Amino acid sequence: MFMRLARYLPATPIVAVGMALLLLVASLALAFHNEQVSQSERAREIQVQAEILAGSIAAPLAFDDRQAAQEYVNALRANPAIEAVGTYGADGSLAASFGRKGAAPPQFNSIGPPVIHGNQLIVTAPVVQGGAYLGSVYLRTMTEPLPHRAVRYLGIAIIVIMACLLVGTLGASYATVSAANQRLQAEIESREQAEEALRQAQKMEAMGQLTGGVAHDFNNLLMVASSGLDLLDRTTDPAKIARLRQGIRQAIDRGAKLTQQLLTFARRSPLNPDVLELEPRVRGLQDLLDRSLRENIKVELDFPPSLWLVEVDPSQLEVAVLNIALNARDAMPAGGRIVITAQNEPAPQGAETPGDMVRLSIHDTGTGIPTELMDKVFEPFFTTKGVGQGTGLGLSQVYGFARSSGGNVKIESEVGSGTTVSLLLPRSSKSLPVKAKPDTLDAGEAGKRFRILLVEDDEHVAQLVGEMLDQIGYASHRAPAAARAISMLEADSSYDLLLSDMIMPGGMTGLDLARDVARRWPEIPTLLMTGYSDGAAAAADEGITVLNKPYTIEALTIALQTALHDRRPNAE
Repeated sequence: MFMRLARYLPATPIVAVGMALLLLVASLALAFHNEQVSQSERAREIQVQAEILAGSIAAPLAFDDRQAAQEYVNALRANPAIEAVGTYGADGSLAASFGRKGAAPPQFNSIGPPVIHGNQLIVTAPVVQGGAYLGSVYLRTMTEPLPHRAVRYLGIAIIVIMACLLVGTLGASYATVSAANQRLQAEIESREQAEEALRQAQKMEAMGQLTGGVAHDFNNLLMVASSGLDLLDRTTDPAKIARLRQGIRQAIDRGAKLTQQLLTFARRSPLNPDVLELEPRVRGLQDLLDRSLRENIKVELDFPPSLWLVEVDPSQLEVAVLNIALNARDAMPAGGRIVITAQNEPAPQGAETPGDMVRLSIHDTGTGIPTELMDKVFEPFFTTKGVGQGTGLGLSQVYGFARSSGGNVKIESEVGSGTTVSLLLPRSSKSLPVKAKPDTLDAGEAGKRFRILLVEDDEHVAQLVGEMLDQIGYASHRAPAAARAISMLEADSSYDLLLSDMIMPGGMTGLDLARDVARRWPEIPTLLMTGYSDGAAAAADEGITVLNKPYTIEALTIALQTALHDRRPNAE
């Protein structure tokens, strides 16, 4: 606020002094004007007294009753400001008078305007009755003495002088503040530039951690796959071939999981939420947790009855629980306990929360997290592990999953006493779905070789997917882009299903193609596939099944059977 007011203050000391002098001159002019007005008012006041006296002594002068005239004159002695009073006959001679010591009225009087001599004010007035001139009145009074007037204006003068000094001081102060403000602005700009440079350096450091960690992990996975393929070509031992295939499959699965963690943190991974019960879902992870953790770590589950339902992506929930458990394992090198609990948390009265929540807490008895690291644990690529031992995406995936599900994640820890990570998941008001497996295709459909319109721009991916379709008994016809697929459907709309990638050249995405096909050929179901797409979540919201790359031939088979089953008019 001070800076806004300062814009209207003098910009330099010279201007401030000039304004102070101008204020002083204006004050003196105003004082002189007030003095003139005061004297004029005083003259009118005395003039009125003289006229009143002239009206009172008209009769005594008319009858030449000098005693009565003197009585009227003496009545003015009560006013200490009046020095002398005289009444005069028609010939101008003095008829009655009084004068204070050394201040007698003149012997003769003449009518004239008010006159000021020094500090004396003299007024005269005619005495008239019935149109006849009977004489005149003389009245002399003291004006306010100069010392009195000086005292009266002294207070105002002091205020004016102080105001002038204040203006001058403010002007000088503002000049100093203005210079300081300019220096401060320059320093702020310099600091902002330094902070921006620091943020950029931190971004580059984070990118370095990402590329280093992810490249390390992917190179290991590629090494497993590449070496496994080379060894497959050099061996005929069935047991060794099976072992090599299993290693290659595990490497591919680990790569897919790493990519899924990246997309989940970035909130680009499409979620497929289901209404579910937490207890059976988490208990179903017991075997997986036992295999992933060491023998000296015990897992305990404690779920209360009547736990609310939640609506989340089941696979993402399992990955989040597993990531938290793996971090807990690394925090307990000598073994310990992991306790998984859950409880209902109603929304507090008047709180700005989304509503009721279910808290899923995972507590470990590990080493705990230092206070200075608490704010960093959910940051991407942050890890306290050694190089090659982790990408720092585990808790980032947990954070991304919780936020994308409409909830939140909290962490509490004390060095030496363990850590508790809590997932807050929104309560679902829906009922548990009744999932029915697709009916077995009837005899007519079982022997039919379904025709699939495959829309994929990548030649290698299209070739492999085509071979997978052929392997499981489907005939596929490929279109390299959405526009080409529309042309093929316009020429022949007898395809049984559209299988399309999400991201393709030509400006038309897979989701756009699916919408167009649903509008023009509603009898043809659509199945989309993607490795990454902003539109995957929108497709899921519209009820379109999305296959996440990479997928197995088993997953493709189930998705195709489900889509074709749901297409049939009698399918429930």
